[in-house]
Amino acid sequence: MTAMTSSARPADPAGTAARPPLNRRLAEFGTTIFAEMSALAQRTGSINLGQGFPDTDGPEEIREAAVRALRDGRGNQYPPGPGVPELRAAVTAHQLRRYGLTFDPDTEVLVTAGATEAIAAALLGLLEPGDEVVALEPYYDSYAACIAMAGGRRVPVTLRPHEGRFRLDLDELRAAVTDRTRLLLINTPHNPTGTVLTRTELTAIAELAVERDLLVVTDEVYEHLVFDEAEHLPLATFPGMRDRTVTIGSAGKTFSFTGWKVGWVTGAPVLVSAVRSAKQYLTYVASGPFQYAVAEALALPDSYFEGFRADMLTKRNVLATGLADAGFDVFRTAGTYFITTDIRSLGETDGFAFCRALPERAGVVAIPNAVFYDHREAGAPFVRFAFCKRTEMLADATERLRKAFAC
Repeated sequence: MTAMTSSARPADPAGTAARPPLNRRLAEFGTTIFAEMSALAQRTGSINLGQGFPDTDGPEEIREAAVRALRDGRGNQYPPGPGVPELRAAVTAHQLRRYGLTFDPDTEVLVTAGATEAIAAALLGLLEPGDEVVALEPYYDSYAACIAMAGGRRVPVTLRPHEGRFRLDLDELRAAVTDRTRLLLINTPHNPTGTVLTRTELTAIAELAVERDLLVVTDEVYEHLVFDEAEHLPLATFPGMRDRTVTIGSAGKTFSFTGWKVGWVTGAPVLVSAVRSAKQYLTYVASGPFQYAVAEALALPDSYFEGFRADMLTKRNVLATGLADAGFDVFRTAGTYFITTDIRSLGETDGFAFCRALPERAGVVAIPNAVFYDHREAGAPFVRFAFCKRTEMLADATERLRKAFAC
């Protein structure tokens, strides 16, 4: 073997010096803001109100159901591609009991590795390169990446603050639809703004989809987290929407087991088949034993869901009051477990700079909403906090913020 001389060069792993290794469709995205801010929280010892995961586990009986499945050998090998029959049946029973929606568990339900895979598989399965996707802005960050990976073109319609909440401009939505529009990507309850689309807004979306013959992918993972007078209304229940809507649900947000990564889609057979065609080449299957546990979780009595919502409402109020006392302009959260604030009331205008300085300044981590916008300037002054944490942690965080900002 001949030793490499100082003039020898290793082979270019990309195959050409002119082309970078990363697929150009993903080049704009980089590392997620969640990874950056969580690392910052760990480095500074700050309270992390940025990433949306609970700091306590969900119901003990559901955790034990997962242990029981493991011990009984259920799900330890590859589960069925569409998901275990028990979970698919539980999903259909849940949709019928809560919303009066009837689905066939064999042809109209698909279990996924969380809602994130459901979104990816839906967009990869339903889009052709060049198709336009109208999405509500700000949007969960994976939406943009998944549209790009599918070769689609995202067309944002911006939710704007009005009278204490973020609202959808229906005229702007209609104007965004062109002959190239393939589908609408809807999220309600909405992350990160905390708004819940009203019956009027959803009716207009449904009418537009029917009129223009559009598909709709609707992310409803926070369906059980609605507060005050808000009501979650599945888009699939509206006239003409049952057979053109892919609805995404998830166990992580409702049962506080985000690490289990169990999600699902429901819809007409032709739509679910398209999603499955993509999903089978992503994870293939996942979360076998946890699927059995989630099947039991979905069958919990209404008292569980009511208690879960009441607990999160208490936490919302603790954080909202503390943020207001610290000088933040707080938007009303009608759903999800996030609060969006306006930092202009603190004399700040740049959410990125504010959030990067916040750990050293106050010992708290938050997320700049601008990362969820194409129109970064529209989101620049808004900052998101998560309240899915222990009440004492929220009280500690708000006290730190009061000391840092209150006059």
